[in-house]
Amino acid sequence: PAFGVGSRTTKTEVGMGRSPLISGNWKLNPQSKDEAIELASGIANAITDDSPDVALFVPYVFIEPAMGAVDGKLTVGAEALYPEDKGAFTGGVSAKMLKSVGVQWSLAGHSERRVIFGESDEDINAQCLKCLDEGMSVMLCIGESEAEYEQNLAGAVCTVQLKKGLAGVSKEAMANVAIAYEPVWAIGTGKVATPETAQSVHATCRAILADMYDQETADDTRILYGGSVSPESIDELMAQPDIDGALVGGASLDSTKFGRIINYQ
Repeated sequence: PAFGVGSRTTKTEVGMGRSPLISGNWKLNPQSKDEAIELASGIANAITDDSPDVALFVPYVFIEPAMGAVDGKLTVGAEALYPEDKGAFTGGVSAKMLKSVGVQWSLAGHSERRVIFGESDEDINAQCLKCLDEGMSVMLCIGESEAEYEQNLAGAVCTVQLKKGLAGVSKEAMANVAIAYEPVWAIGTGKVATPETAQSVHATCRAILADMYDQETADDTRILYGGSVSPESIDELMAQPDIDGALVGGASLDSTKFGRIINYQ
């Protein structure tokens, strides 16, 4: 994908030659521009020539300050966008607006957007398509609730969210798509899917992509794990063949912790 720092592949490649990607989602944090600059700078300082690709998804108002602070060492993206170009959409931020300030990546479909903000699979699909139409890249977030997990529906939920979220996305456009599997019951709870459970769902997601497109596309698509990722859990997660990186919430607000996650062993 058009990744800004995607040429750095010295970190051991994950399965099928996919370049690992460690990303952070700041959500509604931190509380000021100065704190954002300090945090982004601290994270950038943890990146070495041996680090994988790194991205930070940050609140809109912190995008440009964070970009200035990281000095090209990592990619700064948006946490969401609104899929219209212009008009009477109070509070919306468009892909064109984001692109105009240098943004190349956005999240789409994070569970908090789905649950708290009421975004449907169709809304999320529109965001993915708009990102790709603008020549940007998108990270589509999918995952099941605790009730769905307990009913053994993880695969079924991910199938629906992948097929609906990627509706109309061509095989060629998949070069600019990453997937983040985040079991909703693990986000911010301290619960982490075991590496084996996460690997199983990631393998299922890759099989779904192979069915939707072909095996080559599935093998080339990075599938990240999210859900209470920590310095303690990252090494085992990244040892799994179908886990190509992480989407990190709380730990990305601590440059020391996130630095350890970036430089996993």
